[in-house]
Amino acid sequence: MTGFKSFEDIESWKIARRLANEIFVISGHGNFAKDFVLRDQMRRASISALSNIAEGFERDGNAEFVQFLSIAKGSVGEIRAQTYVALDFQYIDQEQFEQLHAMATDLSRKLAALMTYLRSSGMKGTKYK
Repeated sequence: MTGFKSFEDIESWKIARRLANEIFVISGHGNFAKDFVLRDQMRRASISALSNIAEGFERDGNAEFVQFLSIAKGSVGEIRAQTYVALDFQYIDQEQFEQLHAMATDLSRKLAALMTYLRSSGMKGTKYK
């Protein structure tokens, strides 16, 4: 598949983990913590991104990995949109918004680059060896 030995080696997974941690911390305070719908949706989206990177890797096939990375990328887009809602409702300040939005944007770009690499690599994955 790739040079990764485990999903924990993947830079995108590491960023997704940090993003999830930030979302859980930030959403656990003040009025944000009381908005169960937005708080839980952002938390679920962050868990989805993290989990789909891991699950796709564990499938041992590049086509499946790309599919799961695409799902993860969609979840990251959801997070980016939700950061605007959190800002608009003053659950987060401008600095927190910029931090979360920048992390999510960076993660989205890295996922897109990894998907492009996997599609063009010619490798099919370890399950095809």
